[in-house]
Amino acid sequence: MKEEGYKLLNGYRKRWQFLRWTEILFIALGPSLLFYVLSNNVLFTLFFFVVTLIGLFLLKKPWKTNLEKVSVFIDKNLTPAEFSSGLLLTSEENLSNIAKLQQHKITEVLKEQLKSLNPPHHLKSASLLLCAFIGVAFLVFKLDVMHQFRSEKMGNPDKNTIVFTSTDSTTTKAKETPRITHQSVFIRYPKYTQKTNVRRSKMAIKAVEGSRLTWRIRFNTEIESVVLERLEEQYPMRKTKEGDYTFSTVLKQSGFYNFRFTSLDRVSYVSNLYPIEVIEDKPPKIEVLNLKPFTSFSYEKQRALPFVAAITDDFGVGSAKIIATVSKGEGESVKFREAQLNFENTFTLGSKNISLSKTINLDLLKMEPGDELYFYIEATDLKTPLFNRSRSETFFVVIKDTLSDSFEVEATLGVDQLPDYFRSQRQLIIDTKKLIKDRPKLTDKDFKFRSNELGYDQKVLRLKYAEFMGEETDSGIVTNKPIQTEENHDEDHNLLEDYTHDHDSDNEHNLVSEEVKSKTVKDPLQEYLHNHDDPEESTLFTASLKSKLRNALNEMWDAELHLRVYNPKKSLPNQYRALKLIQDIKNSARIYVHRIGFDPPPIKEDKRLSGKIDAVTNFRKNERLLKENEYLYMQEALSRLAILQEGDGLLTPKDKLLFNKAGNELAVKAIENPGYYLKTLQQLKQLTELNETTKDVLIEVQKGLFLALPKLKANPSKQDISVDEINRLLLKALESYD
Repeated sequence: MKEEGYKLLNGYRKRWQFLRWTEILFIALGPSLLFYVLSNNVLFTLFFFVVTLIGLFLLKKPWKTNLEKVSVFIDKNLTPAEFSSGLLLTSEENLSNIAKLQQHKITEVLKEQLKSLNPPHHLKSASLLLCAFIGVAFLVFKLDVMHQFRSEKMGNPDKNTIVFTSTDSTTTKAKETPRITHQSVFIRYPKYTQKTNVRRSKMAIKAVEGSRLTWRIRFNTEIESVVLERLEEQYPMRKTKEGDYTFSTVLKQSGFYNFRFTSLDRVSYVSNLYPIEVIEDKPPKIEVLNLKPFTSFSYEKQRALPFVAAITDDFGVGSAKIIATVSKGEGESVKFREAQLNFENTFTLGSKNISLSKTINLDLLKMEPGDELYFYIEATDLKTPLFNRSRSETFFVVIKDTLSDSFEVEATLGVDQLPDYFRSQRQLIIDTKKLIKDRPKLTDKDFKFRSNELGYDQKVLRLKYAEFMGEETDSGIVTNKPIQTEENHDEDHNLLEDYTHDHDSDNEHNLVSEEVKSKTVKDPLQEYLHNHDDPEESTLFTASLKSKLRNALNEMWDAELHLRVYNPKKSLPNQYRALKLIQDIKNSARIYVHRIGFDPPPIKEDKRLSGKIDAVTNFRKNERLLKENEYLYMQEALSRLAILQEGDGLLTPKDKLLFNKAGNELAVKAIENPGYYLKTLQQLKQLTELNETTKDVLIEVQKGLFLALPKLKANPSKQDISVDEINRLLLKALESYD
């Protein structure tokens, strides 16, 4: 029991020490934050924090909180302890039986009531003190008090302070130049970006497109006017009641700007150039996962298309949807139906990374065999006033039309060998299904009659397709063939004898009558094909198409067999396989040509069909395109700088205009790489303001322009030089001594 009581006292001691350490940390953290705002120096702030923390530790001495002190505090503030908590620190061997009982009693009391007894601390006061220091530091940061103090009292502006230079070289140094006492630029980002607005004293700006910029500057003396110059345009700055000069604009493009002010004595001053970099709001990026560009479904499979779309945007996705178009029909009768589909799961507006899933059910879109679906994913962001829009690639989905029986051949054959109207395989399948469905309603005689008729139609279709293989002809089709039923069959007559291939008999093709066989049969393709006396080679198709057509004819044989023996159910699989083979042959002979639209201008009615072609002439245009020199003024400035270095450094108005145009050309490159060309751009700006300069400045500007110009590509060439007779003889004599 003594060990349990000891643990209770030790836990209370740790709790007491933790509160004391937290109290010291809060007290040291508040002044350190204020010191950082005032000094703007991280190293000094860390040093100040460590020193303050060590001083408070030495003053408070939280490590001296021991178990004896804890026992005294508990006895003083916890009445049920009966001033006996010290017994928990004494060994049981040195206690009497009564003391042991008391020790047990105090342990039970501390178990129940020690948690409700709080150690002495000043954590609440330390928290209030920390909040007070944070509030003062925030006010100092917002008002920028120390920046004004450093500018006015210390007289040493920091590197971010705007420095002005007089544009009048005759201005005496005795005159005091007005100085900046406060400068700031407030960047208010668009609401959709969810970025915190920023106020800073640094004049180099990097912000999102569409942000509102507000400059505010204050001088130590009264001045006449201040303007902000950007892209050769001047914007007057408005003076407020507090004496500040302010200007606000919406950020649209990158560039450079500077300030210019005029003092009361009519002297003009200009500042350095400061870059403005625009962060463009990029459109959303769409990536479709687990989906191929082209997907096809057969008629018997489940027609569902699942996929996942991953969409990302730099400032948040605004919407995402699926634009689908269903195409029905063929040729001129094609029809299109557009639909907008939503994803199955939703997303939080403004999310930067979302993953959306969708399963497109083609049956819900009322698609049938032969229909095609084209769809793409479209996403927008939250940019205002016009959002960015992006779309994915287009995906194609088609349901295979295996029930199409139209047969096509290459257009290069130059002859239409398709037979006249005959019953298609698709019609045979439909009629066979209907016969199976109507079987319970029909008498046995009618069922056998219809089944036999379908078998005969299957035979006609087979013989028509067989013409392309150079085999049977349509002369073998007897249009008025008597219908055979059970009544006109002999008992010993084999029903399959007339409809199967019996290769062991004399009559191999038993479907063709002897009368037809005795006639001279003319091949319809004989006039157009090379017949090598091999019917297998007398075909319109290649070997692969020929084998497919042979397989289709075999399937038709079997389908006819089952129809003749009155078993249409067994005939259906053969008919389906024959259809698939025919459809494959049809698709393999297709040629798809992408059509490029061209809408000619309307023809005037008074000119139509007049036959007058006097005004019709040929048109020919010859034009030599020359690439415009992008750095013309920079190259001219280099030449002019070389001349000025030899003179006294006086600048003429024409020189200033040339340097201004050269600066505009250099600004295009400086926007992309301000760190390389900003100094040269500032020097060119100063040359346009001054009337004279030094040779060192001219050399430095010339060097900067030379480095900014792109390197010319080497263009070696051979040049023929005419040599007179005397020189030719001299060269020949010299060669003879080599």
